[in-house]
Parts: sequence; C-alpha cells; structure tokens
Amino acid sequence: MGRFGAGAPFSLGVEEELFLVDPASGRLHNGDAALFERIEEPARGQIEREVHSCMVELITDVCADVPDAIEVLAGLRRAVLAAGVGIVGSGTHPTAEEGDAEFTGKDRYRLIHELLGDALATPVSALHVHVGMPDAQTAIRVFNGLRRHVPLLEALGANSPFRHGRDTGLASAREITLRAWPRSGAPRAMADYADFAASTRRLTEVAGVPDYTFHWWKLRPHPRLGTVELRALDVQPGLPQTAGLVAAVHALARHEAECEPVPGPPPEILEEASFRAARAGVGATLPDASGHLRPVTELLEETVELVRPSARALGCEDQLTGLFDLLTYGGGAGLQRDASGDGGDTDAVLSMLLGRAVAGSVSG
Repeated sequence: MGRFGAGAPFSLGVEEELFLVDPASGRLHNGDAALFERIEEPARGQIEREVHSCMVELITDVCADVPDAIEVLAGLRRAVLAAGVGIVGSGTHPTAEEGDAEFTGKDRYRLIHELLGDALATPVSALHVHVGMPDAQTAIRVFNGLRRHVPLLEALGANSPFRHGRDTGLASAREITLRAWPRSGAPRAMADYADFAASTRRLTEVAGVPDYTFHWWKLRPHPRLGTVELRALDVQPGLPQTAGLVAAVHALARHEAECEPVPGPPPEILEEASFRAARAGVGATLPDASGHLRPVTELLEETVELVRPSARALGCEDQLTGLFDLLTYGGGAGLQRDASGDGGDTDAVLSMLLGRAVAGSVSG
C-alpha cells in the first residue's frame, strides 16, 4: 500500500510552478540548461525543470507545518532569482501567445507532449499541496472528504484572468485551459483503498500511460509519496497568498481524517461547481452540502470555523484566517485586474506580479 505511514502523520509538502521571465519586463523567458546550471543547490528543497522550458518547479522537502514550508519556498525563490532571471506567479502567463513556450527535452516531458499535443500549447502553473497520511485507508477517507471542498479552494486560489494578452472574463483561465487535458478533473469517491487501486490500474491500462502519475487529477492519493495531493490551485502571486491556501488544505485534510464522513457531491455537480469557481473566483456562488448556491464569503466563514481546531493543532491558524484578506481584493484575479486598470494594461500586470514574486516577502 505504498508509503502511507512511512513518515509523520500530516506532514506537509508544497510544490510551486512559476513562470521564468525577463526580470525587467516580465515577458516569458525560455530557460536553457545554462540557466539551471547557474542556480546554486538550495539548502532545503529542490528546483526542477517543467514540461515547458519557460517554467520552474520549486519543491519543498518534508515540512512540519505551514510556516516551515513557506520558509523553504522563500529560499527556493531566492535561489532562482540569484541566477539572474525573473519569476512570476500566475496560473497562465498574462501576455504569452501560443507557441511562445518551448518544450523541455526530458523523456517524461517528451512523452507528455506526444500524448497531449496541442493541449499543451498554453502552459499553466499550479500550486500542489501534499499532506502525509498515517495509513492507506485514512488516505482514502481524506481524499473522499476533500472532494467537496475543491471548488471553494479553487475560487480562493483563482489567479489567471489574463491569457494571450487579453482578459478572458474568467478568474482562472488555467482551470479552463487544463480541461483540455485527459484525467484532469476530480475522480469519483472511492469505497476503500482496494477500490482506488483497482480503478487506478484500469485507467492506467486504458489510457496507455506508464503509471498513475500521468493521472493529472485535481486531487489524488499518492501512494509513492504516502500523501494525499491537492493539485487544483493556481499558483499564487506571492507567498502570503500561498500560505493561506496551504493552511486551508492542511487543516481540511486533518479535519477530514478525524471527523465523521460526509457524503460528497457526484462528479457532475463537482465539475459544475469548479467551473463556477473558475468563472467568478471569490465572487462566485457555489453549491453547499445541500446543493443550494451560496457566496464564497459565507462558505469560507463556515469552513474556517469548521477546521479551526485542526488548524490550531497544526500551528497554521493565523495563516488560515489570513484567507479572509483574499476577499478584500478579489484574490489573485482581483490583484491582476486592479493592476491592469480600465485600459487592460498587461505590462502593469506583469510589473505587479514581478514585485509580488520577490522571495522572502511573506506578509502583505
């Protein structure tokens, strides 16, 4: 049953996918091998290349709590910036056109390109959160429980209103872009670990892919790492926004591991709720447990109170309540649109994103 239980229960790992850009203009930059050779090996965590050469992935080591993870990410950002390139945190690059992004030559990424074709034409950047599970059955319990929270988290994390140089009318163009990928939604609830293993094996065979890491679900048990991984979020403009969202996932995972199971929505309702989150971000109305549409503001208040004891136990209560700050400025999508002004000034958007990506700033 994989590595579940191999590490401390509810340990934390975070991955940020960031765009490499010109440090002055914020325009997309396709990094080459020489760039990555200039990046000094960090004290903690890893810096990896991504499918597109204009992206970098920052991967923490196993962390005890949210402040620890954010500190590691700050160090990784500093290491990339020290190599003389800029970084931007946005689910889609605001000004890059189709074809601007080159592909990385790594064998895995070559295969992904062959499998997905033009679905990869627009690169997208995500925030992934891993929470360590004490055993396989708890992993399934947490996976099932987290499903119903995915749309709220997506709404809070929506940070890609611009794509190909124009306002898409969406809060998360990344979510809509990613719908062109197979195995990229949220799978059904699982009866138990055996159900998950059998379902995963069948899908891997039908898809003709090497293993379950080619199932790009928004949420999945990750036996190889012994975690449940949430993959549904846009990468954030800066570390303060990242901290709040990671805290929410961390606290929700522990809450769902310890509370009585609550039936989650069927896949078609979950898919519709995710679209509503991508369309309107923090301004969305989303279905609650009874199916009634309610504002994100109300759902966030209820969710924070629901998981506050878990957040307190995990040491991330302050970061969790910081999510309310997102509502005041409309989340990442609101920040980008405010920066663009009435005239849709995407250069101003890039300038704002460059400033917020500066490593070491974890407040404001």
